[in-house]
Amino acid sequence: MRARLALLAAATCLAGTAQAATIYPLDRATVLVGSPFDFKVELDQVYDAGDVEVTVNGEAYADVFGSEAEFVAEENGKDGVAGSAMILRGISLTEAGDYAVAVKAGDETKDVTWTVYDTPAMPKAKNIIFFVADGMSMGHRTAARIMSKGMTEGKADGRLSMDGLDHMATIGTSSTHSIATDSANTMSAYMTGHKTRVNALGVYADRTPNSQDDPKVETIAEALRRQTGKSIGVVSTAEIEDATPAAVVAHTRLRADKADIVGMFYDIKPEVILGGGSAYFLKSDVAGSKRKDDKDYISMFEDAGYTVVTSADELDTAEKPEDGKLLGLFHTGNMDTKLDRSFLKKGSVEKFPNQPGLVEMTDAAIEQLSKNPEGFFLMVEAATVDKMSHPLDWDRAVVDMIEFDQAIGSAMEWMNSHPDTMIVVTGDHTHGFSVIGTVDDEVDAEEMRDKVLTYDAAGFPNYTDDNGDGYPDKVDVSRRLAMFSNNFPDYYETFRPKLDGPFQPAVKDENGRYVANDAYKDVPGAVLRTGNLPHNASTGVHAVDDVVLQSTGPGAEGFKGYMEQSDVYGVLADTFALGTSQKQ
Repeated sequence: MRARLALLAAATCLAGTAQAATIYPLDRATVLVGSPFDFKVELDQVYDAGDVEVTVNGEAYADVFGSEAEFVAEENGKDGVAGSAMILRGISLTEAGDYAVAVKAGDETKDVTWTVYDTPAMPKAKNIIFFVADGMSMGHRTAARIMSKGMTEGKADGRLSMDGLDHMATIGTSSTHSIATDSANTMSAYMTGHKTRVNALGVYADRTPNSQDDPKVETIAEALRRQTGKSIGVVSTAEIEDATPAAVVAHTRLRADKADIVGMFYDIKPEVILGGGSAYFLKSDVAGSKRKDDKDYISMFEDAGYTVVTSADELDTAEKPEDGKLLGLFHTGNMDTKLDRSFLKKGSVEKFPNQPGLVEMTDAAIEQLSKNPEGFFLMVEAATVDKMSHPLDWDRAVVDMIEFDQAIGSAMEWMNSHPDTMIVVTGDHTHGFSVIGTVDDEVDAEEMRDKVLTYDAAGFPNYTDDNGDGYPDKVDVSRRLAMFSNNFPDYYETFRPKLDGPFQPAVKDENGRYVANDAYKDVPGAVLRTGNLPHNASTGVHAVDDVVLQSTGPGAEGFKGYMEQSDVYGVLADTFALGTSQKQ
């Protein structure tokens, strides 16, 4: 692992300029030994097959790859004919090392180098639990610690569970085509070891209009099925077809292909699937369905041996199968936030009053998956940290961070009696969110902005936790955290928690531009903030900042320094020895 990361660092300094042809996988790709992937060459001009020369380490590519590629004389691009192409599906490389791939056709040339890496023969850990708080920044963590634990005389009155993880790295999140990023390309890099483009999952985004014919790479779920007998679990408070959970199994250029992503889950059949998004499992003639066909995935999963549950009570009491097959769908869309589910009863809680929380889903998943003596991989996502950070609804985002941390704590407690487990905690990307002080309602000032206290005047907030559940008894205390974003559309800043329901900062005007939502205009002390985002932005956007990853357990020593998200997969592969078949 150390040698491979050093090679990547050196290659970063030597990256050349772009040329006309494109080769997938891209330059500096890292590929697990034996892992299937699609090879593709895209040319800007139209050629005869005999005019295109492709070599690998100086040899004819077919001799190395073991097969001839399909040649497309005139490939259909998004804007018409784009040029010739070659594609070879499902190849794998069985020898570790560097592979220099060269293409020449007329005046077009392209050279890339891939690094194929192996793993130890024996796994370091039996289980991996991979926690992701979507959009988590350091500001979210700081706010969660202060709001949950309190602070006295400059020292935290307690620690988050994640604070105790003993290995750390900073992670670069950028995509193959931009510094800015989304949950699809970031989580896909974690789950495949390949960087990709915004909106893409498990593929390199090519130029063709079809969202599901792009060059595929193997997901971790596929690698586990190919090489091990381990169980797989996916838990999220989002729609289970949303980008982050989908990245465990999916191959599509377009994360919005949610109906098809359900089919990809069915192809892999993770033993445990828990979250929202039932609308994409229901056939089209069922009320609330978002499918356009007659596929009934609820019945299909039941026929495949799954116990299906739809409420917290059912998750708790339903008889669970010994083979671990459990499908829980608790909302037609994204699940409600912890603040709404447990305290305010806002959002869609009236329609879905019996949703489990992230802790309950995590515990249920571990209970089921641990029935497999060969171990498991579990991905757990706190999705609404991101989904509430977009609309600048910081109290909902931070309370969900507290819930996320409690799920981590529960898993760490389980790990105490199962030390052959690695736990990883990270975000897929960040938001431009910071805590800058406090807001004090007791300050004698006409304008709310003058109640924002900074530096020495900020003091400490007065949240309480009288029942000891780790959550503030209320978020609308008289001296609360001053939390703001560095990017936003036009909106009215109220300096208060949004107790009537999730915040909607901006709405479309008659010209289709997003403007400040007048629903908050008359809140006492509200201030109009002129946005720094384009007028087509309805909410805040992701930041390009590095994310922090922490880990503990066998294999966690692989996380250190600065890493690309695609490098994280290499540590997971090392920990599970995915370069070696462990089939019984």
